[in-house]
Amino acid sequence: MKFMDSLKLAAIVVHVADSRTSVLHPASTTHRQLSDSQLVAAGISPDLVRMSIGTENVDDIIADIKQALAQI
Repeated sequence: MKFMDSLKLAAIVVHVADSRTSVLHPASTTHRQLSDSQLVAAGISPDLVRMSIGTENVDDIIADIKQALAQI
């Protein structure tokens, strides 16, 4: 996913038990065993990204998100 690949500060990880900002794509990671119809029923769209905000400086996090969005 281009947005996730464009992030520089956020780590792409499956777990969220970390103090760092992280992102994951539920449809291809935590919920990959579900069918397309099960994903829809669970409220998980193909373009859904889960972001867990960490303890980094808020301005750095916002800047990282903005620069990644600018690339999509």
